[in-house]
Amino acid sequence: MPDALDTSTENAFDRHLVHYGFEFYSALIESAEGAVVRDVDGNEILDFTSGQMCATLGHNHPAVVAAVERACRSVLHLYSGMVSVPVVRLAEALADILPPSLQRMMFLSTGGEANEAALRMAKLHTGRFEVVALTGSWHGMTAGAASSTYAAGHKGYGPVLPGTMAIPAPNCYRCPVRHCRDTCDMACLDIGFSLFDAQSTGAPAAVLAEPVLSVAGVVVPPPGYFKRLKEMCRDRGMLLILDEAQTALGRLGANFAFELIGTEPDILSLSKTLGCGLPLAATVTSDAIEADCAAKGFLHVTSHVSDPLAAEVGLAVLETLAAERINERAVEMGAYLRAGLEELQSRHEAIGDVRGVGLLLGVDLVKDRETREPHVEMGLAVTRRCMELGLSMNIIAVGGLAAVWRIAPPPVITHAQIDSALAIIDQALGEYKLSA
Repeated sequence: MPDALDTSTENAFDRHLVHYGFEFYSALIESAEGAVVRDVDGNEILDFTSGQMCATLGHNHPAVVAAVERACRSVLHLYSGMVSVPVVRLAEALADILPPSLQRMMFLSTGGEANEAALRMAKLHTGRFEVVALTGSWHGMTAGAASSTYAAGHKGYGPVLPGTMAIPAPNCYRCPVRHCRDTCDMACLDIGFSLFDAQSTGAPAAVLAEPVLSVAGVVVPPPGYFKRLKEMCRDRGMLLILDEAQTALGRLGANFAFELIGTEPDILSLSKTLGCGLPLAATVTSDAIEADCAAKGFLHVTSHVSDPLAAEVGLAVLETLAAERINERAVEMGAYLRAGLEELQSRHEAIGDVRGVGLLLGVDLVKDRETREPHVEMGLAVTRRCMELGLSMNIIAVGGLAAVWRIAPPPVITHAQIDSALAIIDQALGEYKLSA
């Protein structure tokens, strides 16, 4: 073992780590608290990504730290057939805020695993295998979830699972069927299912969808979209699976996005926000679907299913969500942040659109507001400059078809921190304009 850690970029990153799709930050991170991350050089960075969209309560929330400490004094991990007290308590707490149609759950580690379990349940329950997802979606990197992830990762990895198909995402700013502009009449949904029906072999099983398509560029489907989608599922004997990895438990200002869209899924998957930075996910369904799957021998065992440590943290997250009124704070701070972004839009022509719900916001960057041609080059450059100035944001360059900032700070963000972030974005945009 080395006596001292060499924190130079070459030694810290390039000698041993696999490059897995992200550009590494130039310094090692030493600590994090709330909405602030600190590197080994003492630089403070405002985190407008909530980690990997997980830390909805902020980094190292005291309740989460306390839950980890409790687990370390009791039990961290068990044989998968053993169930601990924290797992049962978490299940009861989650059931209390879910509707009667969603009362059966299993706890896993990641969103990909949760979606994988959901897909296996849907296929077993229906006896069919065809799965529909939306273009631009992100559901995970395991086999089934990756097959229905259309934002990236399809090229170069061989065949996806048979029966997986995509329909156009309802993006009214960039209509995928070149039909609407700024409003959506759901022609994309009708066209999508017409194409699915034409390709189906007669084995429709499920639709897997995000209530807000995050990696697609923070695409918010129009009112009534999911109600109509569920009707289409029912007409074909399909289950509706909602992937709420990024939209549940405080991010949008509600416990669950399906409450906002008025459509309960047949299967719900949770992850990111449930563990607040620790690996915890859940697949939730009805008593009837669970009973049918159990009778058919449902199998989905992982090494960390029902882990006590993660469950202890999940329970703390649910308790804190209520105690600190995180949903209300997401609405309040989301409105404040959005107003600030819209003020920047009034002064910077490159900001074509500001959209989103609560504290999941998207800023669409364009070369021209009329043509809406994406300004990918500027987006990448300004994002890098924001990081240099102390603000971490995601830039989503969706296949060159869009350049969107996904802005999602934790609800514990303060007005002063939002003001600082807006000033950094303003400065970076102004510098790019002068250099162009």
